[in-house]
Amino acid sequence: MADKVKKRYLFPEDFMADPSVHVFDGKLYIYPSHDWESAAPDDDFGSEYDMKDYHVLSLEGPDPMTSPVKDNGVALDIKDVPWARRQLWDNEVVKGRDGKYYMYFPAKDKTDIFRCGVAVSDSPTGPFKAMPDPIRGSYSIDYAILHDDADDEYYMYFGGIWGGQLQRYEDNLAKDNGTSYPADGQPAIPARVVKLAKDMLQFAEEPKPVVILDEDGTPIKVEDNERRFFEASWMHKYNGKYYFSYSTGDTHKLCYAIGDNPYGPFTYKGVILTPVFGWTTHHCIVEYNGKWWLFHHDSGISKGINRLRSLKVCELKYNPDGTIRTIEGMDE
Repeated sequence: MADKVKKRYLFPEDFMADPSVHVFDGKLYIYPSHDWESAAPDDDFGSEYDMKDYHVLSLEGPDPMTSPVKDNGVALDIKDVPWARRQLWDNEVVKGRDGKYYMYFPAKDKTDIFRCGVAVSDSPTGPFKAMPDPIRGSYSIDYAILHDDADDEYYMYFGGIWGGQLQRYEDNLAKDNGTSYPADGQPAIPARVVKLAKDMLQFAEEPKPVVILDEDGTPIKVEDNERRFFEASWMHKYNGKYYFSYSTGDTHKLCYAIGDNPYGPFTYKGVILTPVFGWTTHHCIVEYNGKWWLFHHDSGISKGINRLRSLKVCELKYNPDGTIRTIEGMDE
């Protein structure tokens, strides 16, 4: 049974989606993608999502449900990324050990392959200056980073199938036969996790699979569309446990699994958010002012135009055993 909870459209003045949210020095900042009207056709590769810049939003008060939201302007534009050709999709920002802010973002390079770019700023609101080249060995989309208080390391989670190109890769190498999917009965295509280097600009190791197990300890299968990973990784910690959450994509759910370390494996626990109005959603979970919050998006303001999405927020609650209470995605 899903809880019906009050939700808020955070920034109805513009179409933004794919929120990454962090609290820096006591203030909450939102890092979304920025939807634009596009003449590109809708397809399984996401061609219609032809975004070209990022804005940074900040909460100008203590309560995500009521406080004003400020648009701090353009933080990065694709024309200022030397290696990028198109499609600035979701982005993630973290504060490094040196006090600088690092933005990680996907964009298609000149060969139309998604890579992970890095841009750096002295301020959480930018502007961010892009590095001249993407991270070596990077691929796919939807980067989310955990700064783990257990070891002071930064772990990146990433990947998305279909338009996110994850199905092109195996053992971090592009497949000779191009796009392919496992047969039914095989483990689902996994997200990836990788530790970042000390300078925050490269990987410190080869990316590893994020394995999601069912209650019997068996990896989730490719045909299990209700539970398998599709895109939109997020990682947070609660009571010492690691919560890996993600979108199931074409079944339109946000689900989660729990593990004991940043690499997993993670055991599937349930649904965070049931389907929203629109094709799918993308989220993050953050603690702020003593409560937990689920940031996500839907296509309610655009009346169902999937390429024009809007940011939303609602409170997230845990059960006594550490499981997350399911939230009803559709508003009445």
